[in-house]
Amino acid sequence: MKKLSLVFLMGLSTLSMQAIDYTDYVNPFIGTQTDETGALSGSTFPGATVPQGFVQLSPDTEIMVTWDPCSGYDYNKDKIYAFTHTHLSGTGCTDLIDISLMPTTQDVTPEYLKAGDFGQTYSHDAEEARPGYYMVELKESGVKVELSATTHVGIHRYTFPEGKPQTIILDLDHSTYRGEAYYTGRRAYDIIQSQVRLLDEHTIEGFRIITGWAKLRKVYFRAEFSKPIRKHTFTDGSRNLGSVDVINGRSLKCALNFDQGGEPTLVKVAISPVDYEGADRNLQLEAQSWRFDHYTDVANQAWNKVLSRIDIEGTDDQKTIFYTGIYHAMLQPNTMSDADGRYMNTNFEIKQMPRHRKYYSTFSLWDTFRAAHPLYLLLEPAITAELVNSMVLHEQTYGYLPIWDLWGEENYCMIGNHSIPVLSDAILAELPGIDVEACYKAMVESSTRNHLNSPFDLWEKYGYLPDNLQNTSVSITLEQAFDDWCVAAVAKKLGKEEDYERFYKRSEFYRNLFDAKTGFFRPKDDKGEWVTPFDPLSYEERCFIEGNAWQYMWFVPQNPQGLIELLGGTKGFLKKLDENFTLTEKSGETNGNASGFIGQYAHGNEPSHHTVYLYNFAGQHWRTQELVDQVRTTFYNATPSGYAGNDDCGQMSAWYIFSAMGFYPFNAGSAEYVLGTPLFPKTIIHLSNGNDFVINAQNKTDKAIYVKSVSLNGVKLKDMKISHQDIMNGGTLDFVMSEKR
Repeated sequence: MKKLSLVFLMGLSTLSMQAIDYTDYVNPFIGTQTDETGALSGSTFPGATVPQGFVQLSPDTEIMVTWDPCSGYDYNKDKIYAFTHTHLSGTGCTDLIDISLMPTTQDVTPEYLKAGDFGQTYSHDAEEARPGYYMVELKESGVKVELSATTHVGIHRYTFPEGKPQTIILDLDHSTYRGEAYYTGRRAYDIIQSQVRLLDEHTIEGFRIITGWAKLRKVYFRAEFSKPIRKHTFTDGSRNLGSVDVINGRSLKCALNFDQGGEPTLVKVAISPVDYEGADRNLQLEAQSWRFDHYTDVANQAWNKVLSRIDIEGTDDQKTIFYTGIYHAMLQPNTMSDADGRYMNTNFEIKQMPRHRKYYSTFSLWDTFRAAHPLYLLLEPAITAELVNSMVLHEQTYGYLPIWDLWGEENYCMIGNHSIPVLSDAILAELPGIDVEACYKAMVESSTRNHLNSPFDLWEKYGYLPDNLQNTSVSITLEQAFDDWCVAAVAKKLGKEEDYERFYKRSEFYRNLFDAKTGFFRPKDDKGEWVTPFDPLSYEERCFIEGNAWQYMWFVPQNPQGLIELLGGTKGFLKKLDENFTLTEKSGETNGNASGFIGQYAHGNEPSHHTVYLYNFAGQHWRTQELVDQVRTTFYNATPSGYAGNDDCGQMSAWYIFSAMGFYPFNAGSAEYVLGTPLFPKTIIHLSNGNDFVINAQNKTDKAIYVKSVSLNGVKLKDMKISHQDIMNGGTLDFVMSEKR
């Protein structure tokens, strides 16, 4: 009887585990709202998508999407102008916002179409979002809008009020403002050409070719409607084309009218970056059903598969922040190959991926190399291999690895080449499914070929970048030195001794811009003279990007002991580091990306993200633990204003995920992690190889943030560090916690 009871209870336990819906803890509205101080939102969007989906279908609360938020959705706004199929999550620049649909019950005239303002008010009380599903009720029309998605197809369900006209507006002129154009009221994108074609009473297709942040984007679509189109009106700017069956132009809009009454109107919109055939195949391979709930169920299953990689014990709010963080991190990089594996490479050639392989884009690498890519490596190694392979394919046609890759194109945003640490991390972690020699070749070529912001002839001639010859010279010098360490580390692993010596020497070039007199990294000219005047508090120094001298002071993740030496040893280092977290003085305006301050530390932007872990290297582990806890509890919450700055394609979220588990990829190219302080009494990482890695925090309470001891599989750790392989082997990391340091 006891044996039967135990089996029965085990069965109940298994059923209970299977019944967990991790998406219940995801709030897609986190990061969509500026807080009461006006601080940057996370610039996230609440719409429907699947993990790494090409389609990210979401409402736009601006006629033309602007810089803040770049995602197109602002929780503080009360009007929706469009539902578009592509968005960027958490970025500091805006683009995409493709293929706009808007339902209405208004009698749409050509004049109304030309005006281009299709906005309707809404209330958050009549709005809902969860992974793979979005819903809102539009006040003026009374239309209930529901959205879901597959990888390449957006699914719309519109429930119109009984007895009202049913019209859907397609707007191919809806997009973004960008850069100076935003401030001068001009549009920064340029539509080169677009087309809409009525194929039959249930189907339209079209394309637009557009320039913007990505210099040339081709977006093809095919839309199928569950009801017949009874009437249609086409316009191109001021031209009324009436009811022709095809229209070409640069400002295309059309109104599609349907019979009143009956069942809700469904629309399936497949998009492709390749051609019409790609859009058609995407629709046929991914969206044959007309059952809307089928798509929400499949999306829910896809998200549960990703979210269930980690189990935690925590409060509901903690779980919401944590699992929403995983959700935001896994929105990208985005699938850029069609369902049949075709994609367009950097030379605008149509290529074919091998069977069951995908090509990816949206690599916000200056941000995501730090923690988001290490998170992908940990939770989704098979996808990480595809990301690495996509980067190598990019290099083989473009000449160097991606810097900021959008829509399969290089947009040169930010500095350094931080594909390099992503590849280094993968190689040192011995990730299956990648060609190590091809990766290494791409790393070396990307570290020796001159290109924008990377003049390697100057780099090796001077041992730094002279400020009079290269803008943002100090930032690039520090970041390039780190990238060079990653190349050196791989060269050493592969036995390429000559390369190792060359790149390791280059990784130490940061020392050449350290001024012992001021205690900062600062700019030199090509004569070796310090550039004056120099203000370490200023965000206007041309030698830095998105930060000041204080924030860039600490970017030597490849050699923290070397940084300690430069600052006069442990005592001098700790004095300077303490000042970094206590000095609140400012000099002029702060950079718009700087927020989430603790002294000069700015958690709202990436250069600071590793800095709280530096105390570990000077023996003050307790101070790292205090700061990690302070950042977790101060700059993250479960509300729409839950981030201290742009989420930057999941980097802000990934910092929290790692730091809540109790470790962080301080040197993101090393396949190692430094320990912090766990937030949860227990965390279980379910690894793709079938192993579990369990993190226990004995005596854990809200106040028990200090680590008294830590052991890995029963062996006490002394250096507060674990390797990627330690985790993949499975086992247990045991922390003993205390309220006293």
